[in-house]
Amino acid sequence: MAHINLAQDVPGIRSLVMYRPDTGKPLYELAQILLREDSPLSQAERELIATYVSSRNDCTFCTSSHAAAARYLYKDEAQTVDLVLDDYQNSPISDKLKALLTIAGNVQKDARTVSEENVALARSFGATDRDIHDTVLIAATFCMFNRYVDGLATLTPTDADTYAMMGERMGTLGYIPPKL
Repeated sequence: MAHINLAQDVPGIRSLVMYRPDTGKPLYELAQILLREDSPLSQAERELIATYVSSRNDCTFCTSSHAAAARYLYKDEAQTVDLVLDDYQNSPISDKLKALLTIAGNVQKDARTVSEENVALARSFGATDRDIHDTVLIAATFCMFNRYVDGLATLTPTDADTYAMMGERMGTLGYIPPKL
């Protein structure tokens, strides 16, 4: 049960956006910019970064919903998401993305631990300033989103079908605030 009075049967951050549309709107706009708009990283890669950080933060709602979006965007390679969550260093992603996930993990743990060596490794695999910037911002943003969702004990569905529908909606429509 949520710590505050939220809309019944509305899971995760959607219920919080409905509770405070004035703060929810810019959060959704930020998610749209980071995960759907122009970036040298693909939408699937950006969703994967959000999923990875959410998993490390043990945020079930954000991990499950963004993993579903990443699976939807990876299409025939949907299993990549689960392989990354299991062991990203041995998963079938590029060395560049592995290095960026290392940076994202450092941001999640303690952003001050992102080192010159982490950045140099990412650059050695072709990461640009924009790749590194977007990775850090996605990781930092999802730390906030994870804590927001879990800190208010929002509804967290348990069935995979609910998340699959969320993933398809996020993969096709992007991040549009719920209608009130």
